[in-house]
Amino acid sequence: MKVNDDARPKASPIPGIAHITLASHADGLSELSVWRQTMSPGAATPPHHHDCDEVVLCLAGWGEVHSHGQVQRFGADATLILPAGRDHQIFNVGPTPLETIGILAATPVVTRQPDGVELTLPWNS
Repeated sequence: MKVNDDARPKASPIPGIAHITLASHADGLSELSVWRQTMSPGAATPPHHHDCDEVVLCLAGWGEVHSHGQVQRFGADATLILPAGRDHQIFNVGPTPLETIGILAATPVVTRQPDGVELTLPWNS
């Protein structure tokens, strides 16, 4: 058992994205990772996909998810359901930080660019 007392995201090398891994293989898990992120206004994730299913809970702010030629806006209390292998990119389109929790069905999480090349993340996944 482990309790994370300070679960606030910290600046990452990806511009405009603060991140903290709340739970992962490093914590003894074998099939799940949980991430918390804050995205600055105007910031975006790189286009990518994971080799596992992902669910993103929006806690605050306004975003857009772009995937397979579709664009969907979302706000606080929305849930994004991103099946394994589906390319996506998340944008903060609001005037305030976009706060999210990502739940991924793997640990470590393999993240790939749209061309399939593995994307090395700057945090423990």
